[in-house]
Amino acid sequence: MSKKRLLIFKILAIMSPLILLALLECALRLFGYGHDLSLFVEDEKHPGYLVMNQYASIKYFSDQQNATIGNFEPFKKQKTPGTVRIFVLGESTTIGYPYMHNGSFHRWLRYRLMHTLPDKEFEIINLSLTAVNSHTVFDFGRQLVDYEPDAVLIYTGHNEYYGALGAGSTKAFARNTNLIRILIKLREFRVTQLIYNTLTSVKSVFAGKEIDLRENLMKRMAEDQQIAYGSDTYQAGIDQFKTNMNDLCALMNKKGIRVFLSNLVSNEKDQRPFISDPVKGAPSADVHYEMANRLYNGNNFIGAKKEYMQASELDLLRFRAPQAINRIIREIADTYSSVTLVDARTAFEKNSEHGILGKQTLLEHVHPNLLGYALLSDAFYESFKKSGLISVKSDHAMSFAELRKRMPVTAVDSLKGDYEVMILKEGWPFNVPMPPEEKREKTIEEQLAGALVVKQISWEEAMGRLKANYIRQNDRAGVLKVMEALALEQTLDQLLYDQTGKICLTMGEHEKAVTYFAHAFRIENNFDRAQKLFITLLKLDRPQEALVYLEYAAANNQSGFSLNELHSFVQQLVELKSKFEKDSANVALSNQLAAGYLKFANATAADKYVKLTLNREPKNQIALQLKQQIKAIRHTSVQQP
Repeated sequence: MSKKRLLIFKILAIMSPLILLALLECALRLFGYGHDLSLFVEDEKHPGYLVMNQYASIKYFSDQQNATIGNFEPFKKQKTPGTVRIFVLGESTTIGYPYMHNGSFHRWLRYRLMHTLPDKEFEIINLSLTAVNSHTVFDFGRQLVDYEPDAVLIYTGHNEYYGALGAGSTKAFARNTNLIRILIKLREFRVTQLIYNTLTSVKSVFAGKEIDLRENLMKRMAEDQQIAYGSDTYQAGIDQFKTNMNDLCALMNKKGIRVFLSNLVSNEKDQRPFISDPVKGAPSADVHYEMANRLYNGNNFIGAKKEYMQASELDLLRFRAPQAINRIIREIADTYSSVTLVDARTAFEKNSEHGILGKQTLLEHVHPNLLGYALLSDAFYESFKKSGLISVKSDHAMSFAELRKRMPVTAVDSLKGDYEVMILKEGWPFNVPMPPEEKREKTIEEQLAGALVVKQISWEEAMGRLKANYIRQNDRAGVLKVMEALALEQTLDQLLYDQTGKICLTMGEHEKAVTYFAHAFRIENNFDRAQKLFITLLKLDRPQEALVYLEYAAANNQSGFSLNELHSFVQQLVELKSKFEKDSANVALSNQLAAGYLKFANATAADKYVKLTLNREPKNQIALQLKQQIKAIRHTSVQQP
């Protein structure tokens, strides 16, 4: 046999297994075996939109029964010019546990941005998953560069030991970051899925038992429950976080994508160490914790804080990130120009007694309460402003206090979170008994929250029943809160935005109404929305903005009456207002603006300018006459049924 033929035979011998594997892979895909594990798939409910793949998490969990599912927040396949697209990466805190829906920090952030910058479209897509860590965050993040993000928000680091493929949930030989990345990639192939499923079936037959899903996920994921400070496993968790986050931020920096990387918070004062044992003769976590309590009770808060932090640091059950994680986060932010440090820890400390993190902002060991999630959103919001990602005009700014007052987190959402935490704490490693049930009739909110937490009803069904109850009670504020909550959840339902806008109008909340109608109009332009917008904007004395919608309405007129006179009038108002802004002491201009608005019975806007005139000239006869006309219009309005 010639050397050439021999070489060909050798190549074929080497390639034949690969060819067979490739053919098997094609056959498995052809016959629909296994799952497509892409990060995004087409949204079947909304053509032209993408949504997170419900199977995307499978490749990160060694036991797929532990795999978790995240949010399904659709975004446009083709990004609309001017849209600010933001992806959110992280774990259970980042997804909003135990509130999940509008208690999560990204929903607080979206609500504030929506009302602070109503003319701008924000897509905030939360890709966080429970029980994952930086391996998943890195793998998700590297795929996002193809989807035109304006920013990526990251809050992660607590699960480096017990999250999927974490240092405390895998064997020592599998802690190499590069090997784990290869494993994650291989799991995308259907052949790998076939091998895994076959081995799992064989293992379950010989093992004679399956995973006890009654045990909480925390216990199922924590293989190595005692990881000493400074041990090899401890260092492996630090190293995997540093490698994954450094590589991800380097990639984002290279692509020019902004990253907002938050440091972490955990309960130091009101969560004693889970497992404590002295290491090499040094004081145990419990010793430091008891010392912290004594110092705290003696008003030595600086010393107490130091001891509480040390107790957490020495806790052998590592459900709270060590301080080294926050140091790495700061180093990464200092290294890359596109990375902004979000200082959540300082925000939490400022809202905690004596600056020590505890139950004021946290529910148990790491998950924030509603105040905590609001604070986390505020830390990102302020970082947006400082970095220049957003620019907020003072007249549209929403303060943190106003955000907390207005945020549509219903009583059902809040109670559901309370119940979730009670159930969590009843199990390992907390082992806190459930409080005795109160002997009284439960409120409708308590009934719905209870049904929701045991999965008897869906969140949407709970909101529907709550809304119906508020309607029966004629509680318009309650109805509006539910409608706003639904609108935050169902971002593409323009009819829901229309309904919310109409309720706002009936309650005299015109600014809110404009926000909801404008959002619905961006989803689908139509005459009715344009009409509501220009009328409401004129009431708010914003003729320049009203003109845009008026021109659309005129071009798509379905009303049967001409809008030419109104169009001409609004153009005149725009010119008058421009002059008045340059000469605000000119009472003739303020009177003209008031008179102009009264031509169309707009008493609200007219009254604003009459007051400006009378503040300067209390006896101005024209203004006094206009004031009488305003009273007449309002009296007539009250008299009408």
